[in-house]
Amino acid sequence: MTGKDSIEKQYPCFVAVDLGASSGRVIAAQLRKGTLSLREVSRFPIAFSKDQHSGYLCWDINAIEKNIRQGIEEASQLAPIATIGVDSWGVDYVLLDAQLQRVGQAVCYRDSRTQGKIEQVTAVMPRAEIYRRTGIQFQPYNTLYQLAAMAVQEPEWVGKTRHLLMIPDYLHFRLCGVIANEYTDATTTQLLNLDGAWDQDLFAAAGLNQIWMQPPVAAGTILGEAHFGNKISKVVAGSTHDTASAVVGTPFEAETEAFLSSGTWSLMGVESVVPYASEQALQWNFSNEGGFGRRYRVLKNIMGLWLLQRITLEFQIPIDDALLSATAEAAAWRSIVNPDDARFLNPDSMKQAIVDYCVETRQPAPETAAQFARCALESLALSYRLVKEQLESLRGQSLTRIRIVGGGTKNRLLNQLCANACQLPVSAGPVEASALGNICSQMIALGEIPCLDAARAFIRQSFEINEYRPMEPIPDSAWNNFQQFASPGKDVQR
Repeated sequence: MTGKDSIEKQYPCFVAVDLGASSGRVIAAQLRKGTLSLREVSRFPIAFSKDQHSGYLCWDINAIEKNIRQGIEEASQLAPIATIGVDSWGVDYVLLDAQLQRVGQAVCYRDSRTQGKIEQVTAVMPRAEIYRRTGIQFQPYNTLYQLAAMAVQEPEWVGKTRHLLMIPDYLHFRLCGVIANEYTDATTTQLLNLDGAWDQDLFAAAGLNQIWMQPPVAAGTILGEAHFGNKISKVVAGSTHDTASAVVGTPFEAETEAFLSSGTWSLMGVESVVPYASEQALQWNFSNEGGFGRRYRVLKNIMGLWLLQRITLEFQIPIDDALLSATAEAAAWRSIVNPDDARFLNPDSMKQAIVDYCVETRQPAPETAAQFARCALESLALSYRLVKEQLESLRGQSLTRIRIVGGGTKNRLLNQLCANACQLPVSAGPVEASALGNICSQMIALGEIPCLDAARAFIRQSFEINEYRPMEPIPDSAWNNFQQFASPGKDVQR
């Protein structure tokens, strides 16, 4: 783990439960003499699987909770726990009935039940009106479309439900018994207006006649207390959407810097005090998700390292230095894809999906693991350039730096390709940005850190940041081809 990893028993610690779509971590942190120390206490796999009863792809929420509780118990042996907070991916949720018992399963956003639901909902309320109200990108996995699918397919669930909690909200409820919906994750639903209120008309467009959520609480709200034996810790709803936490943990130094949260997904954008919900932003499918302090994360989703993860799974090899070295030696710009084509969301074979795409676009198809990896990484770098240019156009201002955070900071080849494609300096780190942002939100809530700017200053001085300078620009032919692949009408709404 980056940064200092010592936890001293005489000082209270702050615990982040950081859940990704492939693994979860329980991380303990302390702030001592102006330096943040992190220690990974436990790590556990997270995966979706087909539920035998419903047939949906679902998360094992019971196993996730069990692993979280075990991790918190282990953290409590290191030092007294001042606060605990959970962050996770967005859009997915858990339903509760009037007796606060679970209704149905925690269905995964990659399930196919939402196919055609964007069209169904926008037949009731036009795209432009939904975007005007919410400023949120159109993705088939948004909670809005999950609910539209559920309203048709699971009327029994609808009849029993009284509360909808996003994944972190539900886990906070299990820890402290408080029903609350936190703002940053609430914005990912496409059911919350830009003014922070739930939109009754959007629930109706999804086929529901009531709102199951509480008015959102701000990031950094102390919810209640968790009891572990005779030990008591406060539960804080920090920035519960993992990208919101990652942006808190991004050590910005200027308003002209962009963030790139790089992991299974890539999320690229800027932090802003105002939303960008113009007609052009709608056409480019930008999202105005909530951030700490009611700021906005003006961003786009990009398929991310999911492509490489699935490729290496099929080749049965790890993503390691040997693969990346071979990838760096493979022929450049031989074949590229649009990572945001719907076929790459959850194909039976990622290799075959890429081959089919290359055949359809009259490119040589990759054959070796290194060629497939090169195709994936170069395609991501081109996606970053496209979003960079769109951001500059929306804001009327040039970007001066890209700050990459998250697990993807370890992929030095992708970081350099990003610098080359965008022709901007790239600062990569910290790796644990989501956990850091979660923890800093908790520390601000307790007054341990005075404000967001101070938190980012502590992060800059506590963790290693690697710098990449743009080198050779990408060939015009590759860029021109990619722009055609990703042009409106071909940029498939995932």
